[in-house]
Amino acid sequence: MNSSAPVLTDGPPQSGPGSAAARPGLLGRLGVWSVQHFKTVLVGWLVVVAALGAFAPQVTTALSGAGWQANGSDSVKVRALAQDHFAGNASSALQIVVHADRPVTDPAVQQVITRAEATAGADPRVSVVIPPQPGATVSQDGRTAILLAGAKANPDEMVRAADDLKGPLAALSGNGVQVNATGASVLWSDFNTANHDAMMKSEIMSWPVTLAILVLAFGSLVAAGLPLLLTMAGLAASAGSLVLISHLFPVSIWAMNFAMMFALALGIDYALFLVMRFRGARTGRHRGTAEAVGETMDTAGKAVLLSGATVLVSLSAVMLVPSPAFRSMAGGIMLAVLFVLAATLTLLPAVLGRLGHRVDALALPWVRTGEQRSPRFAAWGERLWKHPLRYGALALVALLALAAPVIGLRTAMPSITVIPTTDSARAGYTTVQQAFGPGAPGTLQVLTPTSQAARSAATVAATPGIAGVMPTQAAADGSGWSMIQAVPTVDPSNPQLGTTVHTLRAELPHDTLVGGAAVENLDLQHLLTQKTPLVIGVVMGLGFLLLLIALRAPLISALGTAASLLSTGAAFGVARLIFQDGHGAGLLGFHPQGFLDGWAPVFFFAMIFAIAMDYTVFLLASAKEHYERTGDPKEAMVGAMAHSGRVIFAAAAVMVAVFFTFSLSGPLPPKEMGVVLGVAVLLDAALVRLVLLPVLLRLTGHAAWHTPAWLDRILPKIPFSHG
Repeated sequence: MNSSAPVLTDGPPQSGPGSAAARPGLLGRLGVWSVQHFKTVLVGWLVVVAALGAFAPQVTTALSGAGWQANGSDSVKVRALAQDHFAGNASSALQIVVHADRPVTDPAVQQVITRAEATAGADPRVSVVIPPQPGATVSQDGRTAILLAGAKANPDEMVRAADDLKGPLAALSGNGVQVNATGASVLWSDFNTANHDAMMKSEIMSWPVTLAILVLAFGSLVAAGLPLLLTMAGLAASAGSLVLISHLFPVSIWAMNFAMMFALALGIDYALFLVMRFRGARTGRHRGTAEAVGETMDTAGKAVLLSGATVLVSLSAVMLVPSPAFRSMAGGIMLAVLFVLAATLTLLPAVLGRLGHRVDALALPWVRTGEQRSPRFAAWGERLWKHPLRYGALALVALLALAAPVIGLRTAMPSITVIPTTDSARAGYTTVQQAFGPGAPGTLQVLTPTSQAARSAATVAATPGIAGVMPTQAAADGSGWSMIQAVPTVDPSNPQLGTTVHTLRAELPHDTLVGGAAVENLDLQHLLTQKTPLVIGVVMGLGFLLLLIALRAPLISALGTAASLLSTGAAFGVARLIFQDGHGAGLLGFHPQGFLDGWAPVFFFAMIFAIAMDYTVFLLASAKEHYERTGDPKEAMVGAMAHSGRVIFAAAAVMVAVFFTFSLSGPLPPKEMGVVLGVAVLLDAALVRLVLLPVLLRLTGHAAWHTPAWLDRILPKIPFSHG
């Protein structure tokens, strides 16, 4: 296939001074229109950003803090039934732990308990406050008591109630009395606060490094500011959109955190690719600014559009997991990607058209402005072409060695240790364990038809792993349900609890449901384990399909998609060594849980694949462009390295710097995210996209770009060359 084939051109060449240029394609015409209507584009974006950005300041209060659940599971049904029929005694209820250096019957302690009861009872989201019950919620030594503030609102509102109440309740402490709010809602409140603060701190730490890399990558201060333009536009618009969407259904606060990361990462990637191509288009053929923008959009613009589509497709697969937190996080990132992509395809070309040669203003002294082809990466491409097996084998062996530990990877939902020891939920959790036993914070709730309550209670009491059973409580509203609360013998994060719950569900009478906060985590973990193969399969399948449609080359599309598994596997192999086995835990400042957090395989895989395919698209789109022009596999590979290698290297450097700053954060989840994503991007860029994939292009030669006749008839014809 060469550039003379009619299906590979955008139209007949135009005559005119210096014009070997072809008529612009659809994206090229969009770019030229944006240049010619600069004021319209600018005003349009200002209106969008101002209208949606007006809601952005509400994002931290409007978004939800809960949603980590498996919709449709027995445990979620138990929570809903308990809230409706048992005065809000659900997993989302707040537990107020009062611990004293003397018996809680002391008048001074009783006064504190009364004030705590009044404080919680005044909140409209609390149904009723149940005072401490001797023999159940008063410890054997008489010095610890638990008040239960029933849930009158949904789990998201109960997390907000925890936000509002944990401070005033803690303020009641003093004179030998300690008051702490705990329970699942308070845990999520503390968890979200700790992680949000850590992520904000990490992002602030990463900005100086990011800016330095941007200036080095773009070579001028003016050009380095363009990614920030895209990022700010995308962030303001997506943040405001999330606030508006939150009025329709709950959106996790984590959606905004991840949206910020992706908006910055993709804003940098896309701006790098387009600005580099624009410089070359202006300088290489001495074209006018508008014409250079048209060429840029017809070539690099198509790669950016394909990249954005691939990112969106990868993240959409997370929607297959029926968990509100996961779906809203994926949705938040997708919104940010859509806005950044729209800004890249309209606002950026308009600004480039207005800047023209001034895009290189304030250039670094040693930078050759307008240079599009990197001599260093061209030389590296030549070396890979001469010695493909040597470098390809080394890269493959390194990736497989790092991926090997993934075989023994264990996952589970995070334990209480992921939040600081001084936080309310953990302080209360520790007090409850010391006073009532290790399994007390993970009390199980068994809902059974009242007609079978006696049999169910006997089964629960006889089940191994149960330390004690509280008296059966029949629903006061006559609904026919009875609740049995059972205290396990082990901590909620202990894997043995899963065995106990499985045994109960197998042996209890029909229509009996087992729930509680700890069981909700187990059900979510089971759901994630069950859905992981499906999500991975769908992500890879859709990613391959998009590459196939764009490149019309099944072999290299398949190889490019499969190569993403190597960097992903290696990243999780490293994560197992660090977070499960504890290697380097002292250096990073954490205590290993003995497993990786349960959401990592599904969510991180989708994120890693999206980023990896971003680089794959840049490299292969550039290679296809060169192959269309020359029909030479060597020029396709070496030319792609010369034109896109520097972009991939610089974009990866920014992302690695950003992600690794998260590994310095206090809480464990941001550390896991930083290490897994940072290692994945580093390995993917350094070993897969800049070594292994070019080697595969070298070894497959013309076959890499071959399109079978039957496939040629059904696939759209999308050229990447221009003129």
